Amino acid sequence: MAVRMILQSDWLDALRENDGQAWLSCKRLGQPSVQGELKSMGVSNDGSVYVTASEGFQVGEVTKRSIVVSCPAENCGAKFVAPTAVFQKIHSKSVSCLDVSPGGGLGVSCSTDGTMKVWEAANGTVRRDLQGHIGEVNSCRFFPSGVVILSGGMDAQLKIWSAEDGSCPVTLRGHKGGILDTAVIERGRNVLSCSRDGTAKLWDCGSASCLGTYSDCGGPVNGCAVGVPDNSVTLGEPDETPSDREVLTEGKLLLLACEDGQLRAFGVQSRKPVFQFSASSALNCCAFLSSVRVVCGGQDGKIHELDVRDTRQPVQVVQLSESPVLSLVPFQSEFLASLGDGTSFLPGVEETVPVMLTGPDCDPMYRVAGCGNCVYTACRDGVVRRYVL
Repeated sequence: MAVRMILQSDWLDALRENDGQAWLSCKRLGQPSVQGELKSMGVSNDGSVYVTASEGFQVGEVTKRSIVVSCPAENCGAKFVAPTAVFQKIHSKSVSCLDVSPGGGLGVSCSTDGTMKVWEAANGTVRRDLQGHIGEVNSCRFFPSGVVILSGGMDAQLKIWSAEDGSCPVTLRGHKGGILDTAVIERGRNVLSCSRDGTAKLWDCGSASCLGTYSDCGGPVNGCAVGVPDNSVTLGEPDETPSDREVLTEGKLLLLACEDGQLRAFGVQSRKPVFQFSASSALNCCAFLSSVRVVCGGQDGKIHELDVRDTRQPVQVVQLSESPVLSLVPFQSEFLASLGDGTSFLPGVEETVPVMLTGPDCDPMYRVAGCGNCVYTACRDGVVRRYVL
């Protein structure tokens, strides 16, 4: 994706005004952008806006919350989607991470203000204030049950919470640096974490003990993901018989996005390296898309898609801008990405155009989470936004 379409962040509000206008541009990396303008010609009975475009841009489908715009001169286009809900009162400062329960009923988020809260995904009403970490919380996610939450903070602690009453029955200690990301294995008897201390660890929640450490990561480990790879991938055999506290780790692959620009993969049970891929900059995040497809995002804005059966060369490299890729999550057989310039997008496949989530005005979009056809974003401006795709 070498060409990027950019639309004014508050385009929907602007176009709903009488004779409303919104700027847009089309930019190819390293070249001057093509500037244009959308102009409102009125609003239909169903709330959709009639829109025209200047400078050769073309307007396609327009709905209450989305608009498709193309630039024939650059042979590109995009679908821009405005949020259906904006939750401004969950946190007072930047929202650093969030997740939504598998059923879509609850959300959890953490902030640079030191708070972590559980809220109703439908309207943003706060239900629980989870207090216990010392300092900032970097990661929060639901277990598959939707009623238990895993968090990791700069205090080097992992905590397990009840979303129902806000209690914290388990704290996991063992890292020597702040925890940057986490992953849950199957139903969650075992979990994984990665840290600024250059390691990842496998934990047993029931006994609050560390079962194993994945080291030699060349510096801080910024992101992790766990999945089931294709049967052709050799995961190695453990040197010792696994503990009976280790549950459903066989056949699992652990991905680690590392500060030194390496995507490292380990057999979860064997603790042994499986492959290593060198990216062009520090890696911030990674995700499984299928048993053979994985992605990792870097500080230089590049998203590398790999085939785990042969990682010598990426299958493709997607780059929307030069801003850092801050999060990647699987969504509708592809992935959602969020960037440091406030962009969140779903890349276009085959004949479809990329979907761009609008709303933030250049504030970094730290995390994105999807459930069904709903997407939630965590932004530096302190707002949680919900989109329907």
